[in-house]
Amino acid sequence: MYNESSKEALQYLVNLGEENAKPEVININGRTYCTKNLTRYDKEDFAEPLKAASLTALVDYIKNQMHELTASMIIHVVSPEKVKLISSLTKEKNRECLFEVTTNPLGFKFDTYYDQEDFIINMQAGFQRTDDLSILLQVAGNVENNATASYGDDGVSQKTTIKKGIASKVDVVVPNPVILAPYRTFLEVTQPLSEFIFRISESRDGAPIFKLVGADGGMWKYDAVNAIKNYLQLELQEIDDITIIG
Repeated sequence: MYNESSKEALQYLVNLGEENAKPEVININGRTYCTKNLTRYDKEDFAEPLKAASLTALVDYIKNQMHELTASMIIHVVSPEKVKLISSLTKEKNRECLFEVTTNPLGFKFDTYYDQEDFIINMQAGFQRTDDLSILLQVAGNVENNATASYGDDGVSQKTTIKKGIASKVDVVVPNPVILAPYRTFLEVTQPLSEFIFRISESRDGAPIFKLVGADGGMWKYDAVNAIKNYLQLELQEIDDITIIG
């Protein structure tokens, strides 16, 4: 009587026969396959891309390894943190990536409150020097405990008290918006300037805490991509057969 066990046994025999069958080479639409799992063995071989963390490395590779490049290479500025060197289309309409550059700036955590010391340290480490940065550091470094909550706050502008000299104190309007240049892209290019909203609040124990909120809608990304393109165009101006896109 035929049952599930019989079905499994027959399937096992069928599979066993297929496994022991002699593999054959067949051609489908001009491509070569093996009948075992239809594995194609004449697939295009691509090199693993070289990887680096600076635009300088990419420029050095292109200038010194021209013999490895194909005609009409493309540099794709994928984002402010990633650039790829890729080939023109192959016969099978694929592209080979020869070089990939990525950067990962430690970065400042925006829209996150910092205590006074951490804010000052991260501002000094994560931003290029600008006039607004100096003003921000002066305010943040001298805010008194319990000095902000009692003042008016319309959501943008604030007032607070800062120390002035050894014994005196003054009331100041917190600067807003501020124009800053955080490290967010490759160090070879000028970091794009952006507007930020600077906010001061107080922790449970009354100590001042600070945060920055981006206010440019992400326009800095376009500025960074353009800066990368301009840098590469200048560095590779003597090489004709490379298109830079972003």
